Amino acid sequence: MTPRITRRSLAGLGALALASPALAQGEWPNRTIRWIVAFAAGGAADTAARAVAAELQEVLGQQIVVENRTGGNAVVAASALLQSPRDGYTFLVDAANQLTNPVLMREVPFDYATSFVPVTQLSNFPQVIAVKHDFPARNIGEFIAAARARPGSISVGTPPAAGMAHLALAAFEQRAGIRIVHAAYRGGADAARDITAGVVDAVLITTSSIRPPVQAGRARVLAVTSLARVPSLPDVPTLAESGFPGFDLNDWNGLFAAAGTPRPIIERMGAAAGTAIRSAAVRARMDPAGAIMVGNTPEVFADWLATQRSQLTQIIREAGITLG
Repeated sequence: MTPRITRRSLAGLGALALASPALAQGEWPNRTIRWIVAFAAGGAADTAARAVAAELQEVLGQQIVVENRTGGNAVVAASALLQSPRDGYTFLVDAANQLTNPVLMREVPFDYATSFVPVTQLSNFPQVIAVKHDFPARNIGEFIAAARARPGSISVGTPPAAGMAHLALAAFEQRAGIRIVHAAYRGGADAARDITAGVVDAVLITTSSIRPPVQAGRARVLAVTSLARVPSLPDVPTLAESGFPGFDLNDWNGLFAAAGTPRPIIERMGAAAGTAIRSAAVRARMDPAGAIMVGNTPEVFADWLATQRSQLTQIIREAGITLG
């Protein structure tokens, strides 16, 4: 006898469909999505995440809740993701900690390389080398000459210890053959405050952080650390075109899922986030902050991370960088 199809049996078939990763893509999302941000509210990563999430809600038709979970050099936020269901409703906004923590920290409760799946890179925040207003160097060549003339006496601030700015400074110091005094700050605003006051000779911070001291006439930008010139500083040369070919070390952030999240959901989130990232609304909010919005595919992001992981590991080990 042919079984009778009832509303209850159809509901059961729907549940089976959701259990299949391939079919889950068609049903996802049907409720609120959570983005865990590994950084404090109001910072660059948080600002980028909230700008993208606001537009992404329109693309996906579901609310996205942004939750800041700081601490443990971003391990707290990463752990929160891994403790959540792998159903495509919780994601992590993280940055270079994904690549540097395994080298910098002795005990991490998970393997970064296998526990997380790249979804998309949200943004790049190009960095600059800037000097206080009365420092004699007018370009990066003169800065290097001054550092060579006074080895170990020129102070350069970065936020924070072992962050992307510190790593970029270490790479520059090594390639330029100079020796400076490194001053670690908790954040870019703190470093900007001290160069404004003339406490440090120079800083290596993001384009957004250096803007107030420059506008106040208390600092001059000598070079940017990105491979291409920055739209907000079109007349400032890159280190790559100033004798350091290939130099490209920016602050950045990206979206990650926990390993085991259905691949179709990761692909769909990556595509939807890319649409949001490239929107006029997000550009209008992030361009003034000096952000370079990205929105690449999971595959492209994964390849970029692999290259960065190798490069940053080498810098940390050769420079002897620690979290302290």
